[in-house]
Amino acid sequence: MRRILVTSALPYANGSVHLGHLLEHIQTDIWVRFQRMRGHQCIYVCADDTHGTATMLLAEQEGVSEEELIKRLHAEHIADFNQFHISHDNYYSTHSEENQYYSNLIYTQLMDRGYIYTENVEQLFDPERKMFLADRNVRGECPRCGAPDQPGDNCDSCGATYDARELKNPVSALSNSTPILRNSEHYFVDLPKFTEFLKEYIHNGSQQPEIANKLNEWIEGGLRGWDISRDAPYFGFPIPDTVDKFFYVWMDAPIGYLASFKNWCTKNNVDFDDFWRRDSDCEVHHFIGKDIINFHCLFWPSVLHHSDFRTPLKVHVHGMLTMDGVAMSKSRGTFVLARTYLDFFDPDYLRYYLGARLTSNSSDIDFGSEDFVTRVNGDLVGKLVNIAARSEGFLAKNFDNKLSSELAEPALWQEFVDEAESIAAWYEEGDTRRVVRRVMELADRCNQYLANKAPWQLIKDADRRDEVQGICSMGINLYRTLIGFLKPIIPGLTERSEEFLNAGPLTWENLTQPLLSHRLGTFGRLLNRIDLKTFNKMIEAGAEKPLTDDAAEPESKSEDIQIDDFLKVDLRVARIVQADVVDGADKLLRLRLDVGDHERTVLSGIRSAYKPDELIGRSTVVVANLQPRKMKFGVSEGMVLAAGPGGSDIFLLAPDEGAEPGMRVT
Repeated sequence: MRRILVTSALPYANGSVHLGHLLEHIQTDIWVRFQRMRGHQCIYVCADDTHGTATMLLAEQEGVSEEELIKRLHAEHIADFNQFHISHDNYYSTHSEENQYYSNLIYTQLMDRGYIYTENVEQLFDPERKMFLADRNVRGECPRCGAPDQPGDNCDSCGATYDARELKNPVSALSNSTPILRNSEHYFVDLPKFTEFLKEYIHNGSQQPEIANKLNEWIEGGLRGWDISRDAPYFGFPIPDTVDKFFYVWMDAPIGYLASFKNWCTKNNVDFDDFWRRDSDCEVHHFIGKDIINFHCLFWPSVLHHSDFRTPLKVHVHGMLTMDGVAMSKSRGTFVLARTYLDFFDPDYLRYYLGARLTSNSSDIDFGSEDFVTRVNGDLVGKLVNIAARSEGFLAKNFDNKLSSELAEPALWQEFVDEAESIAAWYEEGDTRRVVRRVMELADRCNQYLANKAPWQLIKDADRRDEVQGICSMGINLYRTLIGFLKPIIPGLTERSEEFLNAGPLTWENLTQPLLSHRLGTFGRLLNRIDLKTFNKMIEAGAEKPLTDDAAEPESKSEDIQIDDFLKVDLRVARIVQADVVDGADKLLRLRLDVGDHERTVLSGIRSAYKPDELIGRSTVVVANLQPRKMKFGVSEGMVLAAGPGGSDIFLLAPDEGAEPGMRVT
C-alpha cells in the first residue's frame, strides 16, 4: 500500500470559489479518489491562503477584523467544495498556530545556515496611509505611451512592463495621495546559492518535461534573491527578532501544506515526520496551475531541502481555464462562481467535462458552452446512463429486477475487464481525457450490443424470454464496470448507481467481478439532459452589469440636452498613426491618434468595417475631452465619431481636406 499526501494550491481568502479553483480541485480530487479506489492511503489537505495586504484592505472595507473576514470565507469555501464532491481530508487556514510554528522554524534554520540576507529596497510609500504600496495599489501614466490610470506593473494600453517607480504622476489607489520614495530593509532568501541543487532537482522526474524546460531557462538566466518580507501594516506573521517586519504571503502560504497536514496528523494520531523527513518512503504530490510554478518548483523545494524537509515527489501542473476561447471575465459572465454554477447544473457535469479535457501536460483548457452541453447529453445521458435505463427497465418489468445466473457473453465481459489496467495507468499519469475517451468507446460497444440483440423484440417471444434476462444482465454488468471506471470523475452519479446496483461501493478490485443471480435495487432517475439556453442563463446570472469590457454603445436617454451641454464637447481633428486588432475582442480596433500636441489611444468598435492597415494615415474626428474609460482590453482615451447601421456599414467621420491634427471641429 502506498502512503500518499496530496495538496492543491491554496485559494486566496479574499473572494469566492470560482471555476478556475474548481478546475484544480477537481483534477486533484479525481487523482485522490482513484488512489483510494486502488486501496492506497491517500490524504488530501488544503487550506485558505489568508495573509497579505489584500486581506487587510478588504477587511477594512467591510468594517470587520481580518479574522472575521477569513472565518466567513473559510466556511463559504468549504461549503462550495463539498457541493462539488471535493474530498479534502483537512481544509485548514494559513492563519494558524501550526503555520506560524513551521514558518518560524524554516526561517530560523535558513537564517542560521546563511541563506537569508537583508538589503535596502526603495519603494513607493503612501504618506497618508503610512504604508508601502504594492504595484496594484498605485496608478499613474504609463512611462512608455503616456496612457493615464495605469497600474504599477504593466500598461493595459500598450502592454509595456515597468517598475512602479517609473510611473509618471503616480497616485495611491488607497488614499488618492501622491506617493513618495522611501527605503526599507527587506529580508531575502539567497536563491542563487541553491542553483546547483535546483539543476538536479528539476530533472529528477518531479516535473513535467515542458515545465522542467521552462524552469531550466530561468535557472540559466540567473536566479535572484527572493524577497520574503513586508513592512507593517500587514496582515501576517511577524518575522522573529525583527520590528514591524512580516513574512510575505508567498513565504508562509506553501508552508500551509505542512500546517494543514500537521493539524490532520494531530487529530488522527499520525506521525507527521513519516511523510516530511528527508528519507521518507511516503509520497508528496502538489497540484498547481502553471502561473505559480516559480513559487512551487524553485523557491519551495529549495526552502524545504535546505531546512531538512523532503521535497515533493511530483508537482502536477495544469493550464489555465478559458471560456469559449477567451479569458475568464467578470463582465462577460465567464468568471463563474461555484454557487452560480450550482444554481443551474449538477456538479458531476462539470467534473465530467473537465475530466474529459484534462491531460498529463500543462496545456490550457477551454470550457466550450456547446461542447459542454453536447458532452453531457451525448456521453453521460445518451451513452452511459442509457445502458442502465434500457437494461434495468426490462429486468424490473419481467424478471423481478433479478440478474441472470451466468454471463450471456463472457468474451465481451472480458474485453471490458481487460481495460482496467490501461485505464488505471492513465489515471496515474493524470491523463483523464484518455480515460473518458476509452470509456465512451466501450459505452458505444455496449449500446451496439444491446441494439444488435434487440431485447424489445425478443421479449415478445415467450420461448426467448430467458435470453432477454441474459442480455439485460450483461448490460447492467457492463454499465457497472463503466461507471466504476469513471467513479473518481463522477462520484455523485456513481453513488446513485451504486444504490440501484445494490452491491455496495465499487472498488477497482470488485468492479471486475460480475454480479450474478443478484437482485437490483430501485432504479431512480440518474441524470437529466441540459440545453444551451440554461448555460446562457448561467453566464447572464454571473455577468456584472453594465458590461464594461467591449465597445458597448452608451445607453440612449430620452431627455434633450441643452446647448451649453453640447458646447462642452471638444471635437478635434486626429490622424490615425497606428491601428491594431485587439486580441480577444470581436469588435475592437486599437487606434493610436495624433491630436496635434500629443498622441492618445482609443479603442473603437469598428473592426467589422475597417481593416487596420486601411486606417493608417487617415484623418478623423475624436471627442478629445471624454474621460478615459478603463475596459477589459485597455484604457480608451476618447471616442472617434462614426455613423451607420452597423456591420460593414460603419463610416468614420472625416474632416475637411487639409484639416490638421489638433484643429477644433465646430
